[in-house]
Amino acid sequence: MAYYLQVYDKFIEKLLDAQFWINIGWVVLKIAVILLIAKAVMKLADSAVTKIFSGRAMRMDERRSKTMTTLLLNVTHYVVYFMVILTVLSNLGLNVTSLIAGAGVIGLAIGFGAQSLVKDVITGFFIIFEDQFGVGDNVMINNNVNIRGNVEEVGLRVTKIRAFQGEMHILPNSQIQQVTNYSKTNSLAVLDVSVAYEENLEHVYHVLREVGEQLQAEDERITGNPQVLGVQNFGAHEVVVRMTVECKPMEHYGVGRVLRQRIKVAFEKENIEIPYPKQVNLFHGEGEKNAASRPQEEQKPEKQTQTEKQPGKA
Repeated sequence: MAYYLQVYDKFIEKLLDAQFWINIGWVVLKIAVILLIAKAVMKLADSAVTKIFSGRAMRMDERRSKTMTTLLLNVTHYVVYFMVILTVLSNLGLNVTSLIAGAGVIGLAIGFGAQSLVKDVITGFFIIFEDQFGVGDNVMINNNVNIRGNVEEVGLRVTKIRAFQGEMHILPNSQIQQVTNYSKTNSLAVLDVSVAYEENLEHVYHVLREVGEQLQAEDERITGNPQVLGVQNFGAHEVVVRMTVECKPMEHYGVGRVLRQRIKVAFEKENIEIPYPKQVNLFHGEGEKNAASRPQEEQKPEKQTQTEKQPGKA
């Protein structure tokens, strides 16, 4: 009991010691100043990195600039956080040198057990270094159509891909074995247009070229001259004519939709038939009903002559 009273007296004595509260105040003030300086450093670093990669000094395309900006901002934030933690611990009276040495031993032990993490970082470095894809690119991973979309973020450990319907795929970089990048080069809009067998193909070709050239003059997404390749296939009721238009990366879907709309309008104006299957349905009993509605011919009874044989008279 006396021991607890002794501890209590020391605790009260500490609370009433003015120097104790002055020391705590100085530590809190130092930590607050450290946090404010760290916040200012991160803002300055963010502004500097953004200006460097968005200015003309770095000759990079937009997607690579976004990728490098995101990566450097993440690395900068991690470094600042690490320095802040060490400085705060040092002001709290802890031996930072021994902590770093112990962290090195622990990190070495974790490294042997976290080989996949090391693979992620190494693969992420080569993805960025070789410019395999960048932020904003439309990619498909490992030839899997379910993992296709726009790249939202490329990091040293993971890559984030947003699918068309909004799903976010977060992939460890070591699992990325094959990448199909749809944003590197120009795309090709391919249109297969069906016309009736009775149509003049030269007239059809002329109309298709006119529609393509008009859209090319109005739409900046088209980068090459429209090409009418000719007859692609013979169908049961139609002749299939193929047309191609070179467009900017990933713009062939929108250009194809506009072209199809204009081709339909032009065909209607030029009286070019777009064939479609037609069906005539006959229902059970309809034939008998139609037959009953027609006037029936009068049938005359046939005359039959019968000869009766009478027995002769004796």
